[in-house]
Amino acid sequence: MCRHLGYLGPLRGVGDVLTAGSHSLRVQSYAPKDMRGGGTINADGFGAAWWGRGGVSSYRNAMPIWSDPAVDDVLAGVESTAVVAAVRSATVGMPVDRSACAPFTDDTWAFSHNGVVFGFPEVLVELASEVPTLDLLTLPAPTDSAALWVILRHLLRDHEPEKALRELASRVQAASPKPRLNLLLGDGRTLYATTMYHSLAVLDTGDSVTVASEPLDDNPAWTPIGDHRFVCARPGHIDITDL
Repeated sequence: MCRHLGYLGPLRGVGDVLTAGSHSLRVQSYAPKDMRGGGTINADGFGAAWWGRGGVSSYRNAMPIWSDPAVDDVLAGVESTAVVAAVRSATVGMPVDRSACAPFTDDTWAFSHNGVVFGFPEVLVELASEVPTLDLLTLPAPTDSAALWVILRHLLRDHEPEKALRELASRVQAASPKPRLNLLLGDGRTLYATTMYHSLAVLDTGDSVTVASEPLDDNPAWTPIGDHRFVCARPGHIDITDL
């Protein structure tokens, strides 16, 4: 059911964010430790988004992260103080295609979903009916994660990110039978995350913060996040509340 991470801190190579640590995101793609029944490996593509002077940039590929030389040859040379990245385990019946790989981005935000919306697409019809038709017609991919992104982007036009994410999680939970909704959202300054079924951990070093599906190394300072929690994180500040 995918793995994702967000990083905020000193300037780093994007490739380094994806590969650093004994249990890096790249390692988690083929040897995850805590999938909780949501698959065995994450071989259905990956992506990374980062922020610079020109806004958000991204790289996505439908091949496994471990087989793409661009991670070491290209992304290692791209530096940023803010990164959101994900490796994908596609839900059965959903396409394995670059367009379906997180993170989904616009000029401000990067978004990733680790989980599944059971009953998709029917259970999202009511929520989607509130989204402008043009947004629905430009849905990035025919997947639950892409639909969540389009709905969330609409909510972000009227609400602060915490309220938008909480409303999305609450309404999807009310419509879908036990959805798995680990959501991750970043704007280059703050990371917002939810836990609903899947694992999450946070590491705050004071000058950097990392939010990840699983700890990237054996540092005992990693804080595991319980189920049904909302996380707001910046370097030196982590706020964890009930979802």
